[in-house]
Amino acid sequence: MNKIKTLILLSILMFLFACNKKDELSLESIKTQTGWGYVIKNNDRIIIKQSIIPVIPSQKSFENEQEALKVGSLVLQKLKDKTSPTITKKDLILLSIKI
Repeated sequence: MNKIKTLILLSILMFLFACNKKDELSLESIKTQTGWGYVIKNNDRIIIKQSIIPVIPSQKSFENEQEALKVGSLVLQKLKDKTSPTITKKDLILLSIKI
């Protein structure tokens, strides 16, 4: 009977641990065929993969890794703030992204 109680208690603790696992957002740069992009992961699961500069009409990658990470950092911060991760043309201008 003690083994059953121990197994039940252990199962409950494992369930509570799994439910309380915090979201761990991370940002990484990625090399594309024409430049740079970024990915944002949640607990190692890709939730955003951005290989082109958002908002602009052409399908163009970021010119360098620093630009990709600047925009990715803004998106990451918006996600952490629980706001829309949408990037505007004004955001790109404020971040000095070459468009």
